[in-house]
Amino acid sequence: MHISDGIISTPVCIAAHAASAGLLYFTGRKAEAAEIPRMGMTGAALFTASLIQFPVAGTSVHPGLFGLTGILLGRRSFPVIYMALLFQAVFFQHGGLLSLGLNALNMGAGAFAAWLLWRLKGLPEYLRSAAAGFLGIMTPALLMTAEFRISSYGSAVALLLAIYAVTGAIEGAITLSAVKFFRKVKPEILTN
Repeated sequence: MHISDGIISTPVCIAAHAASAGLLYFTGRKAEAAEIPRMGMTGAALFTASLIQFPVAGTSVHPGLFGLTGILLGRRSFPVIYMALLFQAVFFQHGGLLSLGLNALNMGAGAFAAWLLWRLKGLPEYLRSAAAGFLGIMTPALLMTAEFRISSYGSAVALLLAIYAVTGAIEGAITLSAVKFFRKVKPEILTN
């Protein structure tokens, strides 16, 4: 899901960095001390999840946990995703530093969409959590596919959506399991 440097034009990447800087400011400002440990633990989980690779359709993918991040952190998701992606780019060359802003916007959009879905209290919690996990992956996948098409990169980018639909189903199951776990042991963590 990480877009590598050199695929999307430099001016677009610079604009994405500017937009990311604005979002970092607006979503991170006035964070309260009580929020910081949850943000740090979620960021550590995001970073660690990138080490778990599994094969899908001739490529490998890893959990993103964007849906779960949206559920747990709400609007505070973006700074956490940005920092996890920064460390992934530096340590594992997932994506790149030039494309970091664009990757953060894509994946942050997944967490934001999941958070909005999670807040729909009219749906059963199990459905909201599984759908949030799926949406957390599919939103960035749709954005990335559109960006690849606009940039005329690759001829089979639509295949990405099929690969990420499988990944999204796995993410939905992971998110559902995590929500069930938190509901039993620490339900107040789900009040975001």
